Amino acid sequence: MAVSVVLFTRDLRLRDNPPLREALAAADTVVPLFVRDDAISAAGYAVPNRRAFLADCLADLDRQLRERGSRLVVRTGDVVEQVCRVAHEAGAAEVHMSADVSAYAARREERLAAALESAGRRLRVHDRVITAVAPGEITPAGKDHMAVFTPYFRRWEKDHQRDVLGAPRRAPGVEEVRGEEIPTRAAVRGVSPGVPAGGETAGRKRFADWRRSGMDTYEEQHDDLAGDATSRLSPHLHFGTLSPVELVARAREKGGPGAGAFVRQLAWRDFHHQVLCARPRSGHAEYRTRQDRWRTEEEAPEEVAAWKRGATGFPVIDAALRQLRHEGWMHNRGRLLVGSFLTKTLYIDWRVGARHFLDLLVDGDMANNQMNWQWVAGTGTDTRPNRVLNPITQAKKYDPQGDYVRRWVPQLAQLAGRTVHEPWKLDDQRRAALDYPERIVDLAAASGRFLRARGK
Repeated sequence: MAVSVVLFTRDLRLRDNPPLREALAAADTVVPLFVRDDAISAAGYAVPNRRAFLADCLADLDRQLRERGSRLVVRTGDVVEQVCRVAHEAGAAEVHMSADVSAYAARREERLAAALESAGRRLRVHDRVITAVAPGEITPAGKDHMAVFTPYFRRWEKDHQRDVLGAPRRAPGVEEVRGEEIPTRAAVRGVSPGVPAGGETAGRKRFADWRRSGMDTYEEQHDDLAGDATSRLSPHLHFGTLSPVELVARAREKGGPGAGAFVRQLAWRDFHHQVLCARPRSGHAEYRTRQDRWRTEEEAPEEVAAWKRGATGFPVIDAALRQLRHEGWMHNRGRLLVGSFLTKTLYIDWRVGARHFLDLLVDGDMANNQMNWQWVAGTGTDTRPNRVLNPITQAKKYDPQGDYVRRWVPQLAQLAGRTVHEPWKLDDQRRAALDYPERIVDLAAASGRFLRARGK
């Protein structure tokens, strides 16, 4: 009786899961496996918000597998060691997994392939699972990736997407292979109070609801901070409880400007993945080298601390950072604003902000987080690396009535309309009564510092 192992990583779903479907087609029984990776924990990436969401994902995946005659085997330790051990216990000839793009994922795949081969087994790696289009499939002549989004998107749009796969009706398992208890969210300490429920079931409901009631207005409303019209699907895409291939297909089926704008955002996600795949060092080192030098956290500890707390004295910046701490998520326009403020107004190393985001974001991954931070810092793929987003101008444009600020900065709730964006313009008595911090930087002085550093 042929047996295969399916190693789940960032593809925690049954629907549209090529590794699972191929394993079932090639074997009589499968061992669905998830390894709680010691290396990820040791590197500080297994933070409470993602651990809580992951626990939901694993519980939901296990429940669905049990309905189909199997169960999820969870192990903890070194991925290569645990996969080889499970393959040996099950007598499996093949291990199936999804391709990923980080430097760590590439090393993991190489180690696992070598270890399995030495034991007479085979690793089969599947593309177009974590991304809609695989990194390396769209490249210019003589190069390994595309560095500008617009030409990438033109070619991405013309790509022939693979068919969306349904969930298997049956997934016969191997009872002899034992695992640990499925982790629970309740066992995770330090979780932000607003972290949403994880799992394929929750993700599919979220997408179905938003596709029906929010997708049509996405193009004109996705930058509206107070309106909160984004899909909020990024945590589900990060953990793979939703398939990017299926999301593209379902959006195109619906059609319209909103669906088109949403598909473009999925293409941005693929774009960042192909950049990181080709330039794995850009997860930590600058994609484009600059001549000037960032300030470090050690050189500006008070400013960095105020930024992290959401106490900069600039209401829209503070609102976004407080939303992050409460929900483990931040509106995309907020991400741009707080990133520009840290790197170009405070002139602090983008890696400080990227690490803070990874400490709190449920959707934090190396490709999107690191490459978006480099984009806004001017060291990534942005074709206008010297652009600076003025927090006051942006706040008045994307939170015109101040509702987003009042939602997250209750000290300013009594201020009406646009007044909330510039509390320093109030008289001394009213300002003192707010219990809200003064601005930590003068925008004009900061702009001058930035331009001097860039040699402008």
